[in-house]
Amino acid sequence: LKKRTDIPRVVELSNSDCRLVILPGEDKDETTNIGRRIGAEYWNVDEKIRYMDLHGIKQSVISLANPWLDFLSGNEAETIAQELNDELQGICESSKGRLFGFAVLPIRNPSGSLRELQRLRSMRGSIKGVILGTPGAGLGLDDPQLRDVLHQIAQEKLLVFLHPHYGVGNEHYHNAGHALFLALGFPLETTVCVSRLIVSGVLDEVPGLRLLVAHAGAALPSLIGRLDSCVQHDIAIARRLKQEPSAYLRSNMYFDAIAYSKPALAALVDTVGGDRIMFGTDNPFFPPPGEEEKDVNGQLWPSTMKVFQTIEQFKDQKLSDQILFRNAQSILGI
Repeated sequence: LKKRTDIPRVVELSNSDCRLVILPGEDKDETTNIGRRIGAEYWNVDEKIRYMDLHGIKQSVISLANPWLDFLSGNEAETIAQELNDELQGICESSKGRLFGFAVLPIRNPSGSLRELQRLRSMRGSIKGVILGTPGAGLGLDDPQLRDVLHQIAQEKLLVFLHPHYGVGNEHYHNAGHALFLALGFPLETTVCVSRLIVSGVLDEVPGLRLLVAHAGAALPSLIGRLDSCVQHDIAIARRLKQEPSAYLRSNMYFDAIAYSKPALAALVDTVGGDRIMFGTDNPFFPPPGEEEKDVNGQLWPSTMKVFQTIEQFKDQKLSDQILFRNAQSILGI
C-alpha cells in the first residue's frame, strides 16, 4: 500500500506518522485528505493480543480490512489472495487458539475465487469464513456472474462476513470528515446490498448461503417491516420469493452487535432473536479519541467498551452470554 499512488494507499508523512487513505474520494475532501493515522495496532499480532487481554477478550476472528482486494483483478488478485490467506492461517495457528480468520477472495476474478475456495479446505481449522464487500465483482453480490462463487461458499459451509466500504448517498457527506460517511453511508450500503440479495431471489437460489451482516444489521431492523409490506404489494417480486423478506434475516443471516445504543440493538434482538448476534469491536478502527501519539493498546478503547456496555444494559445474563461468546462458539465452531 505504501507503493501505491491511488486509493487505497498508505502515506508515510514521517517515520512515526503513517496515514491510511482508503475511502472513496477521501483524498479529495479537505476534511479527510490526510487520512487517518495508523500504528502497530493495525498490523502487529502481539498488539492485537495485548488489546484483547486488556478488554477480557479470549478469542477473536480477524480479517483483511476494507477494501480487501477489490482494487485488484485477474491473476494478480488470485496470487495476492493466496499469499494473504497463507499468512492469515500462519498467524492463527501460532496464536495458540486465540485467533481465527475470515479469508479474502480475489472477488474481481470469479474463477480465481472458486479455486481459492477449494484451496481453503485445508485451512478450515483456522479459517471460519470469508469477508466480502458489497460490490462483488463490480455489479453487486446479486450479479449472476457470482452465483457459482456463492454456491461454492455455501457448499463449503463458510460464513460470509459482509462489510461496507463504498457508501450510499455520498454526495451528501462532503466537508463532514469521516463522520457522515461512516455513520450513514456504510449502513445504507449494507442495507441496499442485503435487500437486493433478498428481492433478487439469490437467497432462494442459494439457500445454504449464510451472511454475517456488519454493524448490527445496519438499517435492516428498522426498515425490514417496510420492505415486507412493499414486497407484499409488488406482485411480481412477491411471487418470485419463497418467503417474506424478514424471514431471510432469521434463516440466512447473523449479525454483529456493533450498534452503540440499546434501542438499536434491541430492535435487532426483537427482529431476529438473541441467538443470531455476536459481539464485535471494529478494532483497530475507532481507537481512543485524541490519543494518536500515545500507546493506544495500553488503555481501554471507549468504542469497544461502548459495545460491552450496550449489551450489559439489557440486564439479561442469558442474552449477554449469547452475544458475548455462546453464539460465536456455536455459529463459528470455536
